[in-house]
Amino acid sequence: MTSETAGTIRANERAKKLVRRRIFSVVAHIVLIAASICMLYPLLWMLSASFRPQDEIFNSNSLIPSSVNIAAYVRGWASGLQITFATFFANSFIISILSVIGNLAACSLTAFAFARLKFWGRGFWFALMLGTLMLPYQVTLIPQYVLFRNLGWVNTFLPLVVPKFLAADSFFIFLMVQFFRGIPRELDEAAMIDGCSTFGIYWRIMLPLSLPVLVTAGIFTFIFTWDDFFAPLIYLNDMKNYTVTLALRSFVDSSGESDWGGLFAMSILSLIPIFLFFLFFQRLLIEGIATTGIKR
Repeated sequence: MTSETAGTIRANERAKKLVRRRIFSVVAHIVLIAASICMLYPLLWMLSASFRPQDEIFNSNSLIPSSVNIAAYVRGWASGLQITFATFFANSFIISILSVIGNLAACSLTAFAFARLKFWGRGFWFALMLGTLMLPYQVTLIPQYVLFRNLGWVNTFLPLVVPKFLAADSFFIFLMVQFFRGIPRELDEAAMIDGCSTFGIYWRIMLPLSLPVLVTAGIFTFIFTWDDFFAPLIYLNDMKNYTVTLALRSFVDSSGESDWGGLFAMSILSLIPIFLFFLFFQRLLIEGIATTGIKR
């Protein structure tokens, strides 16, 4: 076999491999696009239904409404409860922002203690803390409710916010502990030589280097708190204290006529803060990972 023939065979093999890779890439993209459409279809249908007339919502599966009508947004924002949705959004923002602040402050301090400080029974308390992850929320619901009722906190934001400032979310503590353990201890020793206190190490060394895990914990805390329905249902009785999730329930009436258009319209608006919050802090998360001083 001459060198020219061998070169031609190799070129044909490379061309066949390139064609196979392109076919595989096209098929993979088609499958992923189809799966994405299936996953987004309910959301797109809800968005379309929020612009439909009331009598057309459940009579068509098309994503394109016959006519665009914003009456559902106007009607839904007024809510028909003598309180506009602006109040409900404000309540949700207050609870969510305070929960994020409390979780980041309390969980990072607790995680710093478990990861860096030496104290009696550290392993036992850490194992006990991890054990609380296996407790369903319903197990502690009644004791917590009795406690908060005796404190006079029922029908206020305190039962939803104060536990966040007491490091009640073990998952975020565990997440931060694992990240703190990856930060070299030589940084602590160098800071102590320069006269830095224990709290100074936490504030000046650990927190700046822990931006990725802090942003991650903040994102999930905000999303979990904003979407929470059960806890506000238990502790909030006055309508002026309702969160968005509780207010959405008012559109569905089992004994009368339900306002599905208003429900879908306000549901779409309730997704916007989560979407924007995630996008904004996702960018910060990427920047934090790219600019961190830790070399792995």
